[in-house]
Amino acid sequence: MTSLRQTWQSTRTTLEMIKWEHSIFALPFALTGAVLAAGGWPSVRVLFWIVICMVSARSAAMAFNRLADAEIDRMNPRTASRAIPAGVLSRTFAAWFTILCCVVFLISAAMLNRLTLLLAPIALLVVLGYSYMKRVTRWSHLVLGLALGIAPSAAWIAVRGSIDPRIIVLTAAVMLWVAGFDVLYACQDFEHDRASGLNSIPQAFGLSGAFWLARGMHFVMLTMLVLLAALFHLGPIASIGLLIVASLLLYEHAIVSPRDLRRLNAAFFTLNGIISVVYFASVAIDIFARR
Repeated sequence: MTSLRQTWQSTRTTLEMIKWEHSIFALPFALTGAVLAAGGWPSVRVLFWIVICMVSARSAAMAFNRLADAEIDRMNPRTASRAIPAGVLSRTFAAWFTILCCVVFLISAAMLNRLTLLLAPIALLVVLGYSYMKRVTRWSHLVLGLALGIAPSAAWIAVRGSIDPRIIVLTAAVMLWVAGFDVLYACQDFEHDRASGLNSIPQAFGLSGAFWLARGMHFVMLTMLVLLAALFHLGPIASIGLLIVASLLLYEHAIVSPRDLRRLNAAFFTLNGIISVVYFASVAIDIFARR
């Protein structure tokens, strides 16, 4: 009984550590890819396995990241209280949780089609490999963006069993969206990254340069979404959604600056979650309205 209680407590701690509820960032874009591929809703079975793939892959990536960065987190005052460096969660449990999530992801990919299974190990390499990128390149933010950006292309493959160059535009847009807000978030660790020799855009270009690069990434992201709308002949409802997304991004950049990072908090993450939900809803409604 004590062992079961400890396992349950460790599981709860792990879910809190990886903030599994933040799967909302990538899931709406995956669903956008699925809806575009199907021209409507895919089957319930396909949707179910897409969701399981998304949640399990992200959970594996986050748990592995916390495991790989445990020593780095311990030395950073902002992250020293995280579960592993604080001693609340063991490395062994986090490792087993990561392995379990990887297995669930591979099984889920196999339940979709042959191509999703064949590409699943590559997807895992991307989402797990991100954890080591900050050790070797200042552009690690783009690798994180790619880890989430492959979601719509993966969902397209899950529905159709093949890839279409048009959906890669959405992958590029999501990659730049995530990379942009990750650059802003990394500004909090500017001093620590420089002192520790870790690579990041803020560390390489300074806070002001990082903000301009983040703005540029988000501008190109919006351009990509306009192109996507043209490629899929999306209508006015999707255009309204895109305008809302653009407005939210402008607001996001307005509330933080190189001199004031106080609002880079949970609310900042929530705002990005709203962006992904709004975009998915507008595209889905647009598609269904024209059926």
